[in-house]
Amino acid sequence: MHRIGYVLADGFQVMSLASQAVFEYANVVAGDQFYAIENFSVAGGLVRSSLGMLVETSPLSIPGLAETWIFTGVNTPLTNPSSPELLAFARKAGAQARRMAGICTGGFVLAEAGLLADRRATTHWAYSKELQRRHPDIKVEDDRIYIIDGPLWTSAGMTAGLDLALGMLEKDLGVDVARSVAHKLVMHQRRSGGQSQHSELLMLAPKSDRIQSALDYARRNLANSLSVEQLAESVHLSPRQFTRVFTAETGQSPAKAIESLRLEAARLMIEQGRHSLDTIARESGFRDRRHLREVFLRGFGVTPLALRRDARRDKA
Repeated sequence: MHRIGYVLADGFQVMSLASQAVFEYANVVAGDQFYAIENFSVAGGLVRSSLGMLVETSPLSIPGLAETWIFTGVNTPLTNPSSPELLAFARKAGAQARRMAGICTGGFVLAEAGLLADRRATTHWAYSKELQRRHPDIKVEDDRIYIIDGPLWTSAGMTAGLDLALGMLEKDLGVDVARSVAHKLVMHQRRSGGQSQHSELLMLAPKSDRIQSALDYARRNLANSLSVEQLAESVHLSPRQFTRVFTAETGQSPAKAIESLRLEAARLMIEQGRHSLDTIARESGFRDRRHLREVFLRGFGVTPLALRRDARRDKA
């Protein structure tokens, strides 16, 4: 049985505990009690979340109580530093545990304990610059869902904790079990660690259902040319009216938005590593792999092959 200890402090984010469902359903899919989960805090007893919910915890005493330790985040890491007792425990656990993880701003605990020195790490995008400023010896990558560097795992904010937990599950029990658990949790897709924290559809954030429908149509048909005329026809507007409304609601021209959606789709396929670059270019609507490379360099500052190498390193 693999024991997982969640470490909570006053003001912890309830969303951090959502990742426990991944391990719960892993036991269901595996048909065995592979994981045992327990909540801990420095003193034990009831710990209050940022929402006010109380959770019963066991006291942190022996690092060997768990093979994997997961430190939960708080909403105010900059004004709510970790206690000396918590940091002392993290250092001891880091020397003994199989894995250590920080969900969202839980990465600050690992950083303050000195465990992330000279390692790659990520955290919620809103706090990544401060993490880098406070700990210049960490290589902070602020546009990653989660990062694995040896036994240290860190994730972006909120729902990224689910992706981190699925990554652990895949390493422990294999990709088929991880995929089955994601399906049971009704997760639309499993995000790899190297994937961006940001979604182009969310960033466009159109105000009307009509423009949202046009974006949904575009995402389903990226392999096609997707002219303004096609998009306008899909939502029963004239091309001129569609362009005006689209730009007003999203702040981008239709052409620029479609290019961003193509890049996001190509990036996801590259990270998954299942298709050739020629296939990816064709299915995401680029002329060929050379065109894909040009737009990728302009949009991300890296080549598709470099991204694929990074994604494989994260999964190794």
